[in-house]
Amino acid sequence: MFAVIKTGGKQFRVAANDRITIAKLEGNPGDTVAFGSVLMLTDGEKSTVGAPFLGDITVAGEIVEQTRGEKVIAFKKRRRQNSKRKRGFRAELTVVRITDILTGGKKPEMKKGEVAPVALKAGSEAVKGKAAAKPAKAAKAEAKAEGLDASNLSLISGVGPTIEKKLRAAGITSWNDIAAWTEADIAKWDEELKLRGRATREEWVEQAKELLAGKPPRAKADQAEQASGEDY
Repeated sequence: MFAVIKTGGKQFRVAANDRITIAKLEGNPGDTVAFGSVLMLTDGEKSTVGAPFLGDITVAGEIVEQTRGEKVIAFKKRRRQNSKRKRGFRAELTVVRITDILTGGKKPEMKKGEVAPVALKAGSEAVKGKAAAKPAKAAKAEAKAEGLDASNLSLISGVGPTIEKKLRAAGITSWNDIAAWTEADIAKWDEELKLRGRATREEWVEQAKELLAGKPPRAKADQAEQASGEDY
């Protein structure tokens, strides 16, 4: 017997005692997790396909370990701009051992590992959901707590004194204003303020969101990276 489950935006074919590596689930080794998003079940020669999921089928598993994937390097260079950025990324992963495939609406006995201090989380997308985005005011307060002023537009790489003056004159006074820009807004301000595509080229919206999330300004991060020789 095997089933096809969906978790972390991917599909996995699983059977009892299989080990799978998936996007990170909250929990510690020994915790029980339940996957409710079952797309298909095959038992012998009989196969049942969900529409899109099988409501009475649950796949139970046990967290084996929390780990990280291989490092991926993202390198960006702007020709003739004396600008380059190198960043590393490692995905947070969870190794799960499938313990059972439950039919007939049965649910697994949820248990914690011996040292698990957190509540158990189900692996189903419907149960897990998505983390709510932080309100703009909360993000702004967090940025100030990190010692950064959200009204300091010059911390966005590519915004010099002249452009900052233009932005403030147009009523754009904080990172929140820039982070909320849509593609239409970018085109509008590019034409009105004669930015010559700088907002898109320098990724102002992404930079503003990074600053609101508490990340260091890109210019400072690049300087620190060049000084240390390490990836940020």
